[in-house]
Amino acid sequence: MAKIVAAMAMTHAPGLTGWFERAPMQQQLLAKKAMDEMRWRLEAAKPDVILGFSNDHLLNWPINNTPEWTVGIGEEHVGPADWYDEWLALDKYRIPGHPTLARYIVNEGARRRLAFSYLREMQFDDGFSVPMHYLNPYNAIPLVPVSMNCTVPPVPLPARAYEVGVTLREMVKAYPGDERVAILATGGLSHEPGGPRYFWVDEAFDTWFLALLAKGDHEALLRGCTLEKMEDAGSGGTAELLAWIVALAFTRGPAEVLAYMPAVAWRSGTGMVAWSDMA
Repeated sequence: MAKIVAAMAMTHAPGLTGWFERAPMQQQLLAKKAMDEMRWRLEAAKPDVILGFSNDHLLNWPINNTPEWTVGIGEEHVGPADWYDEWLALDKYRIPGHPTLARYIVNEGARRRLAFSYLREMQFDDGFSVPMHYLNPYNAIPLVPVSMNCTVPPVPLPARAYEVGVTLREMVKAYPGDERVAILATGGLSHEPGGPRYFWVDEAFDTWFLALLAKGDHEALLRGCTLEKMEDAGSGGTAELLAWIVALAFTRGPAEVLAYMPAVAWRSGTGMVAWSDMA
């Protein structure tokens, strides 16, 4: 059986690599310190693979055919996608995949009535490129990327995201191997990419959401953090926090909030959290 050895979540705002220095120095230092802490915790957990959750920014699928969940099953993942490399100020990179675990998730999901689309060549934008740059800088830890639809209606509700997380947790624990698995969710916090509130952050929403995570009451978070509330805090972007809710299902108890910055310069409420107790 596989073992879940770490769970964490962070913002993947492209400004974290593309124009990092535009934020106030205090925010730069706080973000860097938090991401260093996440990297150290990840290294200490000694995972054999990262199971990562992010959203597809309409890069891999067209707007009229966007699946709810997609697993990258490739032997290797190459990023960033063309055009994104210049925007993110990142060189091309290669991260090993874990196709055995990835294919298991797709097949076992079908047996459990959870349909996953899959791609042998998944394109990466900021969703995985930014966190991998900071947390897996030498690309030494294999990655199984799972993208979700947070953009095109019908967007899954938080209860659905949590339910999928519970099923995935059970599937990972039943995996017939002794892999050590780290859970990583990326996206959010409040932001409205390209919308009229592009240069705005809903600090009140962000601190409220992080406080819910810090309390560790999953049921209270699912009752309070509705999709409508996320959309009110930034349409088309804040709902990326559904990836955090998937990761939440792998944990028990409170999350440790490592940092929060209402980083208008990075066009996103920016935060990093980690959990100590795995479910």
